[in-house]
Amino acid sequence: MRTPLAALPPWLSHALRTQRGPVPWNAVTRGALAAGPLLLVSVLTGRTSLGVVAAIAAMLAGINDRPGSRRTAVRRLGTPALAGAAGLFAGTAAGDHLGAVALTVVLTGLGVLAGAMSAVGPVASAAGTQLLVASAIGAGMPVPEAGWARALAFLAGAGWLLALRLVLPTPGSMAGDFRFDGEREAVAAVYDAVAELLDAAGTDRAVARRAALTAALDHAQDALAGPRLRPRAGSAAERRLHAQYAAALPLAEAATALAWAGEPLSGRASTGPRRLAAAVRAHAQTGPLPAPTRSAPALRALDDALLHAADAFDQGDGGALHTRRRGARDLLRAASGAGGREFGLRIGLSFGAAVAVAQALNHAQWYGRHTHWYWLPATAVFLVKPDLGPLVSRALCRAAGTVLGALLFAGLAAVLPRPEGLVALVALCGALIPVSTRHFAAQTAVVTVLVLSLVMVGGEPQASVSRIAETLLACAIVLIVGHLPMPGPRGGQVRTRLAAAADAAHAYLTHVLDGTEAVEGLDGRAARWTLRREAYRALAEARTAIALAAHELPAVARHTEGTDEVAAVLERLVDTTTACAVHLDDTGRLTARHREELAALLGEAETKRRRVGLRAPVPGPPAAGRPRPASGTASVG
Repeated sequence: MRTPLAALPPWLSHALRTQRGPVPWNAVTRGALAAGPLLLVSVLTGRTSLGVVAAIAAMLAGINDRPGSRRTAVRRLGTPALAGAAGLFAGTAAGDHLGAVALTVVLTGLGVLAGAMSAVGPVASAAGTQLLVASAIGAGMPVPEAGWARALAFLAGAGWLLALRLVLPTPGSMAGDFRFDGEREAVAAVYDAVAELLDAAGTDRAVARRAALTAALDHAQDALAGPRLRPRAGSAAERRLHAQYAAALPLAEAATALAWAGEPLSGRASTGPRRLAAAVRAHAQTGPLPAPTRSAPALRALDDALLHAADAFDQGDGGALHTRRRGARDLLRAASGAGGREFGLRIGLSFGAAVAVAQALNHAQWYGRHTHWYWLPATAVFLVKPDLGPLVSRALCRAAGTVLGALLFAGLAAVLPRPEGLVALVALCGALIPVSTRHFAAQTAVVTVLVLSLVMVGGEPQASVSRIAETLLACAIVLIVGHLPMPGPRGGQVRTRLAAAADAAHAYLTHVLDGTEAVEGLDGRAARWTLRREAYRALAEARTAIALAAHELPAVARHTEGTDEVAAVLERLVDTTTACAVHLDDTGRLTARHREELAALLGEAETKRRRVGLRAPVPGPPAAGRPRPASGTASVG
């Protein structure tokens, strides 16, 4: 059935789309205990200005406080906080010692650097955002303390929320080891996703279920591979989770091969993975697992994987995460590539233009000299980040959310006592942030009320009208700069992600067919599963970038037309490669269907690659009769 949003243009339907899901009560609790109490303590101790800085840091950390493991939260919250503290210190120094023109040049250069960082990944993108926002605040906020004191207050605010994330219990954390509740839920979700894919085999839901399995595996891999003091899992509970995750990989491989075959399966096939998911959540033994029929290679692989999982659950002696850490060279390549250059130029120009306009309006006293000119460039940062969403959608939501939040605050400020009423309002907004992240307009409204409350507690006058004016001006700036022609082809990030996905698919196919693609420190099936994970993860990242680009205005979206078709072909190619790997393990030879499907997909991928101008090579056709990789001894026939 066609939904009302489907009839709207993509750039407009995206602005109206809202995420759904249960209320994250644990995150709501952390939000209520973060910015508000920090501000209260600072008011009571007479250090209000530093409390405002700490509350802003807690607010920004709250925006990044998403579901996941505690270990993942250290990187997701800690890395942006460090970048924000550095930006606050640098912005303070620049604001104290530079004139308007020099300050604009310095902040523009910082915008280019932070923009290029955003192409590395989500955590780097959040770090770049906080770096720029904090640098604008440091340059413009009238705080009497020195830059180093501001930076320490910023770290204290974000660190307080991180401490709450690490200490407070979350739903399900009392079952088993308290430290690994997020990891345990992530691993259990993988087994659930395997079961759902098996149920969807032979139906039109199989493609979506396979994508959901990829997302679950990515999430679990990230949860288990977070920062740690030791190079390996240190406790028995952590080693058990690693073993349970590793045992899910052959199940996922067999389920993908069965879905590729396109034949419906009996409900018995998915019973085993569901019982494994329940065992992970309950921190218990699996009990008897029903074996599926062994009438086909993929079904035999599923049965073998279930037996292996039952043994792994009993032993629980650890397992590889099948991930390769990116080195400094890889990160630099991502930041300096086509996507990084595009992000850097666009974000740097938007941020620099916003700083220049804000400085000009402030010195010209266009609507009165005020001390919060930094709002304009800080707003531009949240709007222009290409990886955060389509530009027009974010501008519409930002404008609507700011107007709503400013009007709401104006009414509340007229009746609330000061400062206690405003402190309570800050605590309430902190609690609402985790819920408001489901829609950018709602998040903007909550953040607007929170920031205006902080400004008033800090001693500045009510600023709702100027906040609305500066937000609308920031929207206009980023819409103009965001659609200016730039050096090089548009859609650089999409093409970079798609090229990486093509390379990963090539490496995976090459390893399955002839074993020449090696993985350092791994061989046989361990190498295969590592390459498979990299291929599916790269495709998921490409799909996300393509979806965001498709919801831009037609003048921008046309630069990435056809890339979704290339991604779809590569996904089918990786699925077929997985089916080939499972079949080769069982029989040592490919069937005519496998060979014909590979040849057709490789030809289709090459055609579509040329049509969209993708430079990265797509896998060449496999040669018959190549030797099997180290995990087997048969040859491809």
